[in-house]
Amino acid sequence: TDLVIFLNFVLNVISMADSKVTVEDIEGELFKIERIREILVRRESELRYMMDDVQLCKEITRLKQELQKLVTTPDNDKSTEDGEKEEELLKRINKLVETRDFLVDDVEFERLREREEDKEMAAFLESKFPSSLAKKGALRDQRVASQSQQTSSPFLTKAGLTLLKDCCGFTCSVM
Repeated sequence: TDLVIFLNFVLNVISMADSKVTVEDIEGELFKIERIREILVRRESELRYMMDDVQLCKEITRLKQELQKLVTTPDNDKSTEDGEKEEELLKRINKLVETRDFLVDDVEFERLREREEDKEMAAFLESKFPSSLAKKGALRDQRVASQSQQTSSPFLTKAGLTLLKDCCGFTCSVM
């Protein structure tokens, strides 16, 4: 809300200083600023998903290492507590993998929702400001932002794939 108040103030100053600025120009600029805000909010959400994913992978890796130590112990040397601990570790790992699967599903759902929002916003802007936005390239900017959102895949780096492979035991195509 403070940002909106500040932007309104700035826009009032601009409109007073430049009599060539129209209400349509100001509305167009407000839509651009709102779009930038939406992109930042989306990026923040994406980073939160990434952080959650990294934490899950670290925990899965830790549990797998602990399980590996128990599994390498010969059966003759294992106590009933060791067997119970193995079972518990397997259950915990399974639960974390399920949690991670839900996270992946959420990310995909968010991407699809954002694509729809982008299409709707582009159509709205084109209908509301067909000439002034086209001149200024706002619709092009909208499409570029939408495309960058669709093609962003932060976990497809070599390091990310290695982390995911180490974490889950297979290569995922997450996020």
